[in-house]
Formats: sequence, C-alpha cells, structure tokens
Amino acid sequence: MAEQHNESKKLGFAQLAALIVGSMIGGGAFNLPSDMARGAGTGAVIIGWIITGIGMIALAFVYQSLANRKPELTGGVYSYAKAGFGEYIGFNSAWGYWLSAWIGNVSYSVLLFGAVGYFLPMFGAGNNVASIIGASVLLWAFTLLILNGVSGAALINLITTIAKLVPIFLFIVISLFMFNFDKFTFQFWGTSDLGGIVTQVKSTMLVTLWCFIGIEGAVVVSGRAKKQSDVGKATVLGLIGTLIIYMLITLMALGVMDRVKLSGLENPSMAYVLEFAVGKWGAVLINLGLIISLFGSLLGWALLAAEIPYVAAKDGVLPKVFAKLNKKGTPSGSLIITNLLVQAFLILTLVASSTYQALYSVASTAILVPYLLSAMYGFKLALTGETYDKDPTGRTRDKIFGGIATVYAIWLCYAAGLKYLLLCFILYAVGIIFFYIGKKQNNKDSVVFVGKEKILAIIVLVIAIIAIVMLFNGAITI
Repeated sequence: MAEQHNESKKLGFAQLAALIVGSMIGGGAFNLPSDMARGAGTGAVIIGWIITGIGMIALAFVYQSLANRKPELTGGVYSYAKAGFGEYIGFNSAWGYWLSAWIGNVSYSVLLFGAVGYFLPMFGAGNNVASIIGASVLLWAFTLLILNGVSGAALINLITTIAKLVPIFLFIVISLFMFNFDKFTFQFWGTSDLGGIVTQVKSTMLVTLWCFIGIEGAVVVSGRAKKQSDVGKATVLGLIGTLIIYMLITLMALGVMDRVKLSGLENPSMAYVLEFAVGKWGAVLINLGLIISLFGSLLGWALLAAEIPYVAAKDGVLPKVFAKLNKKGTPSGSLIITNLLVQAFLILTLVASSTYQALYSVASTAILVPYLLSAMYGFKLALTGETYDKDPTGRTRDKIFGGIATVYAIWLCYAAGLKYLLLCFILYAVGIIFFYIGKKQNNKDSVVFVGKEKILAIIVLVIAIIAIVMLFNGAITI
C-alpha cells in the first residue's frame, strides 16, 4: 500500500505462503469428491490431476521466475501483461482477475452459509434471506478489518489457514484406513453416459482450476513483501503442498465410496464421505473445517480483490476512485466498490436457479486471461533472452516452463466450454467502459486504444453482443 509504511507492515515468507494456501484451499477442497466424480471415472480423474499438476507447477515456476527477474513489476498479473503486451491487454488481465476474485467471493459466501445450515437449518443451502443477511454482515465486518490495515488481516489469514488444514488431514488419514481397492477401481474408466476419456478429463478442468485459483496470490501483493525472493519460493512451495493435498482428498474418497455414490452427494461432499466412514461426527468435523476454511478464503480473496484494481488505477487504466487510500494505506476505494458488487450479487443469488457451481465456473473462466497472459509473458522473456545475459541454463528451463504453462492455459480455455467463455466476454466488454474512463481521467488528451488495441476491443464487443443475443434466445443460460 502506501510507500511510507515501515518494514513491520510488510509480509514475510510465512504470511505469503499462508496467503497462497489460504486462497487456494477454500470451499473447492471440501467439494472435490463429488465435483470430480460427477463427470469422470477414476482413471480420467487421475489423468486430470496429472495434467493440472504439470500445468500448475509450470505456472508456479513462471511466477517464481518473473518475481525474481522482474522485481520492479509489483502489480502481479496486471504488471506482467502490461509489460509484455501493452496497456489494454494489461487492463484485461487486471479486469479478469478482479472479476474472478469478487465473483468467487460470492460463491464462497453461499457455500459458507450452506455449511452453517448443517448446524442451523434456518440458513438452508446458503442462498435464502437468512444466509444473505449473514453473508452481508460478514462481508462488511471483513471490510472494516481490512480498512484497518493489511498486516492484521494477513495474520488472521495465517491462523485460519493452519486451523482449516487439521480436518482435511484427519479426512485423509481416516480415508486411508477405510480405503477399499474394489471401490476405487469400480467403473475405473467411467460409463458411456460420461462420454470418452477426453470429455471426462475436460469435465475436471474447471473444478481443478477453481481449486488452484490463488496460486498468484503472492505476486499480486509482491509490492508488500519483505523480500522479493520470498514471493517465488512461497508460490512454488504453496502450490506443491496444495497439489498433494488435493490429490489425496480425491483419490482417498474414491476408495471409500464408489464414483456413482460420490457423484450424488450434496455439498460439502467431503463431509458426507466421512459421515459414511465414521458416522455423524465426521460430517460435523468437516463442516466446521469448511466454515473455518471459508472464513480464511473470504478474507484472503477480499485482500487480493482490492489490490489489483488499486494497482491498475494508480497506473491510469481504471477510474481514479479505485486508487483512493485511507489513512492506514488501505485501498479503500477499490475495497468498497468491490464489496458493493459482492453485496449486489449476493442479493441476486436469491433468485438464481443455480448458485455455487455456476458462480465458481464463471470465476474460473474469468481468470484464464490473467493466467494465459502471465504464462505468455514468461515464455516471451525466455525466448527474447531479456534478463538472461548471465543465466543461459535458466533461460532454457524457463522456455520449457513458460511453454508448458502457455499450452496448459490454452487447453483450459478449450476445456471451459463455449457457455462460460461467452459469458465472460460480456463481462470483459463492460470493462472497456472502465478502461476508457480511467485513461481519460489520467490524461484527457490521451489516445485510449493504441495500434491493434482498437481491433481487439471491437472483437470483444462483437462477441459480447453475440453472447447477449444467445442469452435472450435461450441458446445459453446462466
């Protein structure tokens, strides 16, 4: 935040790693058993995790390399896209990341009060009036906490990250003892109604991507790190640890209940797997863990969601209100606008036909642009040799990681499916208005779109119009 803050306000390695793990291990972890089993057999699930592991580890190394080689780019995904491909593309990276963050927080709020509903039925599935009131109170309580300074919020995030790992580890250990190989291999390659292997693997991609959103958390707040070298280390170690946890959750569950039963479980499916294994106390434990997990995730994502538009507004590509700071150095303008949008969408969930899964699918798709652009920038640096004068070996390594991460991001765009891509184009088209206002507020005489940026903006608008027509015609639904 404000440059005058002393070192005690900076984030250390443990806080950065906790921010990453806390952001990634949210509600998605507790729904993995059913979400993965719903569209894929055990074999396809394993292939899906292998693809995700390779792609995400490559992306983590890209972020590590960029943090070390371009420490001056402290705006994370926005700074990388802008440095590599220009202002408008950089803006779209920031815009997509911001969309993903606050839409994701809406889905987390729904899931949180759905878990609370296990103990207090008045909250139902998390999208009734009582849940929206509860989520709103929590939303603005977190807002006040963050307005009082980032370091205190980061400490709470560290504590909740540690606390929520306990029930997850207990689930893994208990599932290991209850593991049945016959159940694990039942319909190993799925059934005909699931489609072929490629179709099944595709069905897992948005699920696994949703679970790993947050991998970039440390680079988003890299400007607040005590040491820039901690940013890369926290990213890679946080990713590898989280990947192992996710794989164990999914594969152990497939050995406790067969795929068909898993696919029919309600959220959070991990709770009902453990209830099946050890009785009701297992579901109580997991639901408590989920509530703690979502508290941490909501706080972590509120931090990240406010940071990116603040950085972009300082750079003149978003309206100046996003760059407003309070006396604590917190981006108050960005935070309040973001949470007003969360509030509005929470109210909309009262009339939505589907909530958690639909919201996380849109959030996952929206973040594909920032991930793709980061991977492409890392690949571009390695190809051109910029910053590699004294490190030819590192250049070869980063070409490999950058290439893998780029291909993985393109594959994710394909796997996301036409519906969610079209919905995201509508949201990206709205961003053009904000980009225009930001540019004109920064310099009234400036040219808004430079070179081929105008062509790109027109393409985004045309596809968005097509998507809107398809929505009205019922060709795609929300």
